[in-house]
Amino acid sequence: MTIDLHRSATVLFQGDSITDVGRLMEEDAPLGHGYVRMAADRVRSARPDGDLTFVNRGVSGDGVSDLRARWRTDAMDLKPDVVSVLIGVNDTWRRYDSGVVTSAGAYEDDYRAILTQVREELDAQLILIEPFLVPVWDEQWAWREDLDPRIQVVRRLSEEFGATLLAADGLLNQAARAAGGAEHIAGDGVHPTPLGHTLLAEAWTALAGL
Repeated sequence: MTIDLHRSATVLFQGDSITDVGRLMEEDAPLGHGYVRMAADRVRSARPDGDLTFVNRGVSGDGVSDLRARWRTDAMDLKPDVVSVLIGVNDTWRRYDSGVVTSAGAYEDDYRAILTQVREELDAQLILIEPFLVPVWDEQWAWREDLDPRIQVVRRLSEEFGATLLAADGLLNQAARAAGGAEHIAGDGVHPTPLGHTLLAEAWTALAGL
């Protein structure tokens, strides 16, 4: 499934630090310095005659419940035409660094709630990006027990809501093998390197046929 970026459209990116990438810290970089800005630049270059507005509302550290709590202000009130969501790795990470557990069921409930709002109130296209992990340290392989069910949730929800799926986990892990190691794609296993962000941006824009 591909997305249709109309000549005039507002595109909203939502998520955590992987989407944020400095946009909250630098007033002159409202799209941050990661895949969001790269994707926006690629689209604008390909469609210079388009009246496209790109908005980044990623917040570093967010899990899916945080996203749900701010969804009205940071998503629905903006009335976007395209909503792109990448959320979930912090829900896994907090289990291992803080002992805070968010079950796959709770993750799915919160995720479905925000998508339901979009479906009921907006005529917006949805892009769901899988949460991903590119293990750098041996202990991170154990995280897959927690993350993999979340990836399956995103795949089910993409089917349920007719969303376009960006299968980022397989994409970035395969890229790590090709690049000679996970650290070339995500330095800490979670946050993409410039190459990792470039690959995400390329995959995102490919969904629009660009």
